[in-house]
Amino acid sequence: MKNRISTRAICSLFTITLFIASFSSCKTTQQTVDSKDLSYLYNPIKNPISPRYNVINQSDELSVLSVKFFANDLFFSEANPQGIPTAMVLVTVKLFNISQGKLLADTAVYNISIVKETGKPEYVYNVPLKVEKGIEYLAEIKILDRLRLQVVQAFVPFNTLSYNNKYNFRAQGHFEKNELFNPVLRVNEYINLVYTRGPVDSLFISFYKPFREVPDPPSMLLPEKTLDYEPEQVVAIPYSDTMPMMFPREGIYLCSAGRNIKEGFTFLNLGVSYPAMATPEVMIEPLVYLASQVEVATLRSAVKPKAAIDDFWINCGGNVDKARELIRIYYTRVLYSNYYFTSYKEGWRSERGMIYIIYGPPDKVYKTSEGERWGYRKPVIKSSWGGRYRVSEEYLFFNFKKKENLFSDNDYYLSRSETLVTYWDQAVSIWRKGIVFRLDNPEDI
Repeated sequence: MKNRISTRAICSLFTITLFIASFSSCKTTQQTVDSKDLSYLYNPIKNPISPRYNVINQSDELSVLSVKFFANDLFFSEANPQGIPTAMVLVTVKLFNISQGKLLADTAVYNISIVKETGKPEYVYNVPLKVEKGIEYLAEIKILDRLRLQVVQAFVPFNTLSYNNKYNFRAQGHFEKNELFNPVLRVNEYINLVYTRGPVDSLFISFYKPFREVPDPPSMLLPEKTLDYEPEQVVAIPYSDTMPMMFPREGIYLCSAGRNIKEGFTFLNLGVSYPAMATPEVMIEPLVYLASQVEVATLRSAVKPKAAIDDFWINCGGNVDKARELIRIYYTRVLYSNYYFTSYKEGWRSERGMIYIIYGPPDKVYKTSEGERWGYRKPVIKSSWGGRYRVSEEYLFFNFKKKENLFSDNDYYLSRSETLVTYWDQAVSIWRKGIVFRLDNPEDI
């Protein structure tokens, strides 16, 4: 069930939320709430809801924002007149025109009652948005869980600059016709690709080999490695929105409405293990951030790669139990890097993924339409004056700039010149000593 809700009701609900946050923060007078901090977006412990988002341009005047909720994220309660397990969420959307200086272009508010259906893993709701042709947009989304009184926020960029870009295609499962929110396909997954901008005779699929490079350490002032090679193959197939397609080979598949059109919808095949690390051979690769080139080559050539990985971590931790804990934390971060930062390559290969794996989830995250700013808390400085103690916090910041990318709108690069001191060597050294690096641990810096 999805209903419009009045502005007065919205204000009341968010006032309740802010009051609870303020009340709980009164217990610690030393800390203040940073309302602009979005670090919960990249911290699964802080983030109770992790919706997925997708935008499709239906016409020159209408785009549709789809929001997908996972059943496991929602809180269903039977405390209602019907006694039926129901989740209550409030979705508010502000659409900004970025091309003309972040002007407010449209708003939408929906009060959604989600009735639990046995065996249903996800629930999708559509939000129509008024748009104009030739504009870049940013949708600012806030979702309030009305039962838990928790709020999450997201920023979804899209544009109406072209009839041929990704926002004019709808990817769906071939058999269930469900909308796909993730361009990474599962093994042997059949899909359909629906073009919303009128009939076309053919679909052109350009295949690019997988991107295997990894970024250099943040302490090195080098440009990021980019995807700068031509497709290995271009195949034309008769277009049909019901034709089943499957991409069995690892790589990048750009689907375009014309042979000479260098934009379209991108599918990714990132291997059978993605997003997890299911085989020893795959687990070796993210160790490039900790191990030397010689060590990585030795691991890759090992007759028994699993035993070689175990030996690497035991040498770090000193014993089996400590090695298991290091493995759990390190590869959990690899997994979440894939979840958060995948673009045209696995998320762990990105510069945000590199920082996330070694330093952990950031303590501060500030987002704009141009990029992201991550802050890691340094050791707290305490000082006294006249019998009073003062606590000051300082942060190490990494700045990531959004990059225009043919395949993805989730591509960012690290602005290395803005962070001259990174503690990278200390971080790697501490990991190698069997300790999970934390910047705010003064004994380890």
